[in-house]
Amino acid sequence: MTDEPGPAERALYLAAVRSGGRLLPEDLAPADRPALAALVARGLLTPTATGWTAASPRAVGDRIGFHLRTRAVRLLRYAERLPGTLGPLARAYDEARHPGAGANRPSGAVDSGAVDSGAGTVDDVAEVRRRIAELVSECRQEVLAAQPGPRPVEGLRTVLAQDLSLLRRGCSLRTVYQPAALADPAVQSQVALRTGQGAQVRVLAEPYERMLVFDRAVAVIPADEERGRAVFLTDPTTVAYLAAQFERDWARATPAGRHLDPPSVTTVRIGRLLARGLTQRAVATRLGVSERTVAAHISRLRDRYGAHTLFHLGWQLRGERHD
Repeated sequence: MTDEPGPAERALYLAAVRSGGRLLPEDLAPADRPALAALVARGLLTPTATGWTAASPRAVGDRIGFHLRTRAVRLLRYAERLPGTLGPLARAYDEARHPGAGANRPSGAVDSGAVDSGAGTVDDVAEVRRRIAELVSECRQEVLAAQPGPRPVEGLRTVLAQDLSLLRRGCSLRTVYQPAALADPAVQSQVALRTGQGAQVRVLAEPYERMLVFDRAVAVIPADEERGRAVFLTDPTTVAYLAAQFERDWARATPAGRHLDPPSVTTVRIGRLLARGLTQRAVATRLGVSERTVAAHISRLRDRYGAHTLFHLGWQLRGERHD
């Protein structure tokens, strides 16, 4: 049964209310029986000696809400206990996959035993996602993520729970985006949910390659431009090289906060005109300001979107919503 009454249940309940809060057997058609049974089960109709009486929806809502909140608390407590309950099984799993993990390891080395998802190319998108989710769940120290291009907000929502779980375990999560990715308010909200739990985000307004690095032991890179295939790398030299590439990009990137501040009204108006194909001079004439003023706003827009030319900026702005 769903949490909310369906159309047939609502119609029958309203009929009872219009009849003075009562339903008699002769008021019902055979087709009303399923809705009647559902309303009784929900507590919205109470059986009497002569028929049924309508109950207060507020009282029913309070009662159901109390039970749902109680159940939610129980589930949260269960979720908190689950890692500890499964801890012995997880350690046995790790030991079976990596016998002797932890022995004879140099001091200060990253324990990579829990993140080795197997090297090689994976062609199936669902399998790629499954392996990445496994790497996130088994990560012990840090995740490095270079994510060029726009970020689909649905994808961010899908992995939010596992990212927050990673951060709550005390792992580090550092991500580099391009400016265009943070132009979407929905993406900004998703980023804020992660940074609020300790994730670090920077923005780099230049081309770079997509990659994920887990505990500096496993790296994941695209195997094709469509990103339908991925390569999982475990060679220490290769992974170290990719991690160094990330650190180089991270050092050149700027904190995401500079790109999350909303642009001024004038900057937005200039962006709209650029998106319509107007030149810098035409924009200045339309708004009655100097070309120098327009150039300053265009410079801010270029920084925000990572555009190197006016044409590139106009092309990126065409994909924005300008209500």
